[in-house]
Amino acid sequence: MRTSAAQAGAAVGHRTFRWDVLFAVAAGGAIGSLARYGLAVALPTTPGAFPWATLLANVVGCLLIGALMASLTEAGRPHRLLRPFFGIGVLGGFTTFSTYVIEVIDAGDPGVAVLYGVGTVVAALVAVVTGLVLTRAVLRPRSHRKEWS
Repeated sequence: MRTSAAQAGAAVGHRTFRWDVLFAVAAGGAIGSLARYGLAVALPTTPGAFPWATLLANVVGCLLIGALMASLTEAGRPHRLLRPFFGIGVLGGFTTFSTYVIEVIDAGDPGVAVLYGVGTVVAALVAVVTGLVLTRAVLRPRSHRKEWS
C-alpha cells in the first residue's frame, strides 16, 4: 500500500507534522539566538547593573514582530514559511523573556525589580503596537489614505 506525502508525515493531533516548518523555525531560532548573544556581548551586564541588552532585545524584538505581523497580514499571499522562520524562529530566538524573568528575580533592589518587570512588559506591548501601526501606515495603498484637498 502506498501513502501520500501528507500521510507519510508523522501525525500530531489531527494535523500532519511538517518538517519544512520545523527546519524554518530551527534555522530562524539559531539566527535570532546568535543575534541576541552578539547584543549581550556588545552590551555586557555586570552583576547588580541594569540589564540593558535584555531590555533592548525584548523591545526591539517586539517592535519587529509587530512590523512582521502587519507585513504578513497586508501582503496578498506571503510564503507560508515566513512567519515560522522570522516570527517564531528569528524573533523568538532574539527576544528573551526567560532571561528577563531571572533578571527581575535577581535584581537585588526591589524598586529596580518592579520598575524593570513592569517597564519591560509595557515597553514590549507599546513596541508591538508601534510596529503594527507604523508598518500598516507604510504598506497601506495610497487609495486607502485620506486625501487632503
